[in-house]
Amino acid sequence: MRKERLVSEEIVAAARKPLRTPFEYDNHLVISVPVSDFDAAMTWYTTVLGFEEEYRIDEYGWGEVRTPYPGLYVGLGQTEEVKHGGPTPTFGVKDIAAARAHLEAHDVRFDGETYDVGGMVKLATFYDPDGNAWMLAESKRER
Repeated sequence: MRKERLVSEEIVAAARKPLRTPFEYDNHLVISVPVSDFDAAMTWYTTVLGFEEEYRIDEYGWGEVRTPYPGLYVGLGQTEEVKHGGPTPTFGVKDIAAARAHLEAHDVRFDGETYDVGGMVKLATFYDPDGNAWMLAESKRER
């Protein structure tokens, strides 16, 4: 148990250490998501996930919503054909059962049950109305 605690403390310390990067990053990240109906997607992301509309440019079918994570936005882009694949953004939550219950109450589709990975993290994959994959994660380790 002592060794596990030391490893956990090392991970936490490493995560807080500033990164040395080859260039300077700004303090924001936008995850661009293709959607088939811009208005419906904006409503879903603000109502179901509770994000806040940052701005929208209707003539371009583009807008961004602000997440509860400082500097992290989801960009919604109208497209004729929604293609899936690529990374699955994962939202850390404090209570995955409560988050899942809220989403299921809004008829959000999940990919099976919530998985418990060795008592370290619980994971659940869900989909927006266009089939874009997102994941919830309840971590049992300190950050």
